Amino acid sequence: MPQTKTDSVKEFDFTGKDFERVRAMIYKRAGIALADSKQEMVYSRLARRLRATGISSFVRYLDDLEAGRMGDEWEAFTNALTTNLTSFFREAHHFPLLAEHVKKLSGPITIWCSASSTGEEPYSIAMTVCEAFNTLTPPVTIIATDIDTNVLATAANGVYNLDRLDKMPADRARRFFLRGKGDREGQVRVRPELRQMITFKPLNLLADSWPLTGQFDVIFCRNVMIYFDKATQRKILSRFVPLMKSDALLFAGHSENFLYVSDSLKLRGKTVYELDQPRGAAPKASSHRT
Repeated sequence: MPQTKTDSVKEFDFTGKDFERVRAMIYKRAGIALADSKQEMVYSRLARRLRATGISSFVRYLDDLEAGRMGDEWEAFTNALTTNLTSFFREAHHFPLLAEHVKKLSGPITIWCSASSTGEEPYSIAMTVCEAFNTLTPPVTIIATDIDTNVLATAANGVYNLDRLDKMPADRARRFFLRGKGDREGQVRVRPELRQMITFKPLNLLADSWPLTGQFDVIFCRNVMIYFDKATQRKILSRFVPLMKSDALLFAGHSENFLYVSDSLKLRGKTVYELDQPRGAAPKASSHRT
């Protein structure tokens, strides 16, 4: 019987063993724990890498990758398997809390957005602090990081399709975005003052060292931990704690609960955490075991 376009005929062989190799490799590289249900997604995304590299089988692709024969392909492999779902002012209840917090602080304020994706989150943070201080040049520095170098480039550019602002109040959009003209019609660009507040840099939360210095007044780590198992979550949170000032806030995603992972944190508000210790005290030793 002739095959139709809807038949499941794959361009490349992709076995269960191949999938398990990919799962092990991305877990070791980025801490991402892929569910059993992600096999088709993995095939679809990595098949593009096989085409781009001219390799005709997953076995050879994974062999070459692990043997270090493919230059920068590890970066492309990681980028392909990273999920980047974001929007401006996503989980909007966090931003009034952020505004309230920064207005209480004195001196230069530092904020780390640890999974910036295509930039909507760090720019939402920047807009919030501008509104809190009623100026386009508030005393705030934002570090925005992501493991995916492709989305970081998009974020640093700060150009978006106009429909990305559909849910944003018109006065906010006018204040913080410039409309494109000519061949840029239908696009907007974040105002340069906002882009100057933010430093974008690649960072793998599983790396042995992070390119960060000092402590932060605020850390955003939203909708990231859901991709990690409990042991990895515990490891990352233990590294966040020393980077938090004594009155710092840590913002998590709506489906994430850090209380079961770290006893150095306590709940401040809806998925907002602070250090569970007196100001200036040393962090408590964790009683958790891996």
